[in-house]
Amino acid sequence: MMRRIAVLDAPTNLGLRPPTPTSVPGCAKAPGALRDHDLLARLRARDAGCVTPARYDPGDWRPGDGVCHAREIADYSLALAERIGSIIDRGEFPVVLGGDCSVLLGSALAMHRLGEAVGGRIGLVFVDGHSDFRHPGNASYVGAAAGEDLALVTGRGQADLAALEGRRPYFRDIDVVVLGIRAQDEYRLDLQAAGITTRPVPALRAEGAARTAQWAHEQLADCAGYWVHIDVDVLDPAVMPAVDAPDPGGIAFAELEILLAGLVDTPHCLGVELTVFDPDYDPDGSYAAEIVNTVVAGLAPVTAPEAVPPRLLSARPTPSPRRGNGRGATATERLDRAERPNRAERLDGLVRLDGLDGAERVAGLEFPADIDAADIDPADVGPAGLGSADVGSADVGPAGVGSPVSAVPYDIPAEGESPGAGGRAHSEPSGVAGSVAPLVEREPVGPPASAGPGLLRRTAPSSQNPPERHEADTA
Repeated sequence: MMRRIAVLDAPTNLGLRPPTPTSVPGCAKAPGALRDHDLLARLRARDAGCVTPARYDPGDWRPGDGVCHAREIADYSLALAERIGSIIDRGEFPVVLGGDCSVLLGSALAMHRLGEAVGGRIGLVFVDGHSDFRHPGNASYVGAAAGEDLALVTGRGQADLAALEGRRPYFRDIDVVVLGIRAQDEYRLDLQAAGITTRPVPALRAEGAARTAQWAHEQLADCAGYWVHIDVDVLDPAVMPAVDAPDPGGIAFAELEILLAGLVDTPHCLGVELTVFDPDYDPDGSYAAEIVNTVVAGLAPVTAPEAVPPRLLSARPTPSPRRGNGRGATATERLDRAERPNRAERLDGLVRLDGLDGAERVAGLEFPADIDAADIDPADVGPAGLGSADVGSADVGPAGVGSPVSAVPYDIPAEGESPGAGGRAHSEPSGVAGSVAPLVEREPVGPPASAGPGLLRRTAPSSQNPPERHEADTA
């Protein structure tokens, strides 16, 4: 059964500072720019409409005044959470087009409501070039919510944003996995001290995008499901400069596609949001086209004929032990080399580029010791510009995710409720929980050992420089 995608626009720029004193952030134009490249048609998605934000007007805000636009962001988050919940109620897979990273507050609120409805915790996979973990405990002042969103959704910061509806935190620290931050991120030590699991770009590339997605599944094995946040500044500015805060040392489009495909290739992924693309720095639309190509290919597992509807695991009373940040799997957790389906899978993370005179090269990280770069067959990485190829999967799934469970989460009566007719111990589920399908034993979930080579991208010509911008708008 396929999962239908519903695309919801969230064109807010309320979480950013103005690029200049007389301008406003352009990321509010991102949903329209992506739609112009036939995103909905290519995803065969339902148009779920738009949640319109308040007017961008920082007024006389000054450092020390708290988060700018806090009241407007709070109101917007409540409205966005309602719309995301409605999409999930319909049994659909929400894809939210931001907008800046403050859209995460609305998504987080929706996930907390869902977790409460089914009696479990919902996790977060945070794919971002920056940790967005600034808060009053580690900074002299706060101001731009798009630079503080991860801190806010984990309960840090002012209550009018971090505790909407009295819910705090929306995500527990142990239920968050951060992927793609730079190795020298300003708040990396704060993340570590909080117990938030991270995999910066060097570790992500060394392990490979597909295996990183599987690792993220394992880290969230105790959660009933998870939400995926993607800030396109996780990409290197050499291939994606159209963001408010470009930072060298990011990943390539091919790696993002593989990572996204691995993260959504399980019924426990509840939805995805895409943030921070700024069409003001993309005058010819070429970067929007690249984003659409990547998103369409990365979301292919959601709409594949063998895809299954979203399901939530039952809550576990205590979390299982988790490995430390960035530590690899133990010997018993690794796939034996002989079990890996084929040689192409071991090329995960490599990016094939067009060379001179039509010759093709494979560029990337270190090859396994038994693979000679000169002997690589281009077929192993797929033709440039095409979608991901299925190169097989191992029989070993991510630990914990999809393990047999004995009861459907909503098969527990509310306090004081009597069993219904026919001996059922609950009334028919409604609202957010109504679309949650019954769990089955030995559910085949989790990403395959390889999500395929993915789309193969060219880096942008050096002559195509984006317009000059000022300091990071989220700083």
